[in-house]
Amino acid sequence: MKQQPTKVAVLFSGRGSNLKTLAEYMAQPHVPAELVLALSNRPKAGGLDYCASQAIPHQAIDHKLYETRESFDADLDVALRAAKVELICCAGFMRLLSAGFVEAWRDRLINIHPSLLPKYKGLHTHARAIEAGDKIHGCSVHYMRPEMDAGPVIVQKQVPILPDDTPDTLAERVLQQEHIAYPEALDAVLKKMASPA
Repeated sequence: MKQQPTKVAVLFSGRGSNLKTLAEYMAQPHVPAELVLALSNRPKAGGLDYCASQAIPHQAIDHKLYETRESFDADLDVALRAAKVELICCAGFMRLLSAGFVEAWRDRLINIHPSLLPKYKGLHTHARAIEAGDKIHGCSVHYMRPEMDAGPVIVQKQVPILPDDTPDTLAERVLQQEHIAYPEALDAVLKKMASPA
């Protein structure tokens, strides 16, 4: 019997390069996942135009219209459940999610972060890695937990830091690895969700 595809939502805040990677990956016949909703907290996010051009169901919920993180997360939760989402992929979603939301979606909520976690949680990871004199940098896909950029790592990819790297040149190489890491991590999570516990 053919497995029903897992219903996936992608949350993003910007141009959506990882959104595009995940959408193209899930569109392949062998991937047991269906992108049922792409959702941004910024109504002008470039990734929304991509969704419109590809007929991907998409929505913007402007976080600036909410007084609290919890009230924004509550409407986010309503939209996700209305689309019958089973797995959430955060892909450049620049919002901290409340502990209640993260716990409600525990082990069905994954995120990509541009560092080799547990190093360099938070912002400006590329500049911080260069300033620290690191030789290796990279990205991590991990299960989300209430603490920022915490949770079990699913996949990591490394890139060397070159002597003449700037945060921008390093970011570009890390992003190339993100586009490899996220589909791999999605595969691993889908397999885990499909196998009986």
